[in-house]
Amino acid sequence: MERKNIIIIGAAGRDFHNFNTYYRDNEAYKVVAFTATQIPDIDGRKYPSELAGELYPNGIPIYSQDQLPELIKELQVDECVFAYSDISYEDVMRVGAIVNAAGANFTLLGSSSTMLKSNKPVISVCAVRTGTGKSQTSRKIIETLLEHDLKVIAVRHPMPYGDLNAQRVQRFATVEDLKKHNCTIEEMEEYEPHVARGNVVYAGVDYADILAAAENDPDGCDVILWDGGNNDFSFFEPDLAVTVLDPHRPGHELKYYPGEVCLRTTDVAIINKVDSASDEAIQTVENNIKFASPNSTIIKAESKITVDHPESIIGKRVLVVEDGPTLTHGEMKLGAGTVAAARLGAKEIIDPRPFAVGTLTETFNKYKHIENVLPAMGYGEQQLKDLEETINKADCDAVIIGTPIDLTRVISINKPCTRVHYDLDEISSPNLKDILKGFIQEHKLV
Repeated sequence: MERKNIIIIGAAGRDFHNFNTYYRDNEAYKVVAFTATQIPDIDGRKYPSELAGELYPNGIPIYSQDQLPELIKELQVDECVFAYSDISYEDVMRVGAIVNAAGANFTLLGSSSTMLKSNKPVISVCAVRTGTGKSQTSRKIIETLLEHDLKVIAVRHPMPYGDLNAQRVQRFATVEDLKKHNCTIEEMEEYEPHVARGNVVYAGVDYADILAAAENDPDGCDVILWDGGNNDFSFFEPDLAVTVLDPHRPGHELKYYPGEVCLRTTDVAIINKVDSASDEAIQTVENNIKFASPNSTIIKAESKITVDHPESIIGKRVLVVEDGPTLTHGEMKLGAGTVAAARLGAKEIIDPRPFAVGTLTETFNKYKHIENVLPAMGYGEQQLKDLEETINKADCDAVIIGTPIDLTRVISINKPCTRVHYDLDEISSPNLKDILKGFIQEHKLV
């Protein structure tokens, strides 16, 4: 039988997982290339033979998505599989049009083809957009389960931007592990809040191997928590699905892929940030939940903000540094740092753009909606250097760090700075404690 030639269109995450679960050992298909976008400097690599398996002794090349039409023709491609997330339906179908115009079929793999089944109970935390508040939701769930003396292992959506072989299975138990694995800022933002609280986190490339390692973790495992990335749906089949929505972007829950998949398959829908959104926006989101997921339980929650040194903000001219992906492909104009500046009466939030250097200049040019906040970009050493130089050049009294990590651990800042922390505070009933109590009883975890 002649094998169909496949290109997987991705961003170093879902693309590799789709390959591993559906294509790697499937003799009906031949994956001739991956393409990459969204994340800087992840093309030009190879998916290594050690991960690709026996059918791919030479590995699989990774190209820029810009080359897609030419690759389809040169490699005689039959089918292109779209495999990245947090993207509008308009942009998904534009890629589909490019693929179809070049002569290939356009495919999206569903959950039954890609979800892995665990021998432990699984809770998934997903979202309809980047930056909705998945991390604090995951932390709240873990803290609640820990109160019942349960061992919880978190597994994070992939961010393998470096050596793919070395990142096959990664275990993070301490802050030192972040350095050991050469984590980018984006990775640290997701892992550090967990390990700082004493939780073990797994991530990497091969999620079948990662799942097996998590289930057999040396510290023990009673529950697996899938801590989703972007707005992707879970790699693991959940026994309880939680999806977080953002009323600062009302309507996006029905306009972005695959966020609507997460919403339509959820058991619990959390409308976060209700303390800083309008009543009209909150109602729009609630109506859309009832339309797309009428049987889900709706919880309303605040993103509760605390500041280490509020005196650094009051009456001061401040530079606000926010989570990078939330501002860039998440399309937000503000984050927790901006909210803290407004609530504590900062004299002025300065515009960072006149002080931007190098790759950060490119970021502002690409994402025109970002104005008076600085995205904490840090996918590589050069971006870290550019971030440090931009902050240190800025004409301000203090720096507000609105990212989930301590930036002063990875760059030197020459001004007073303060961190902003945010936690989930539910204001409606039933809440997560009620729901998790039922989950614990159902799975006989006590």
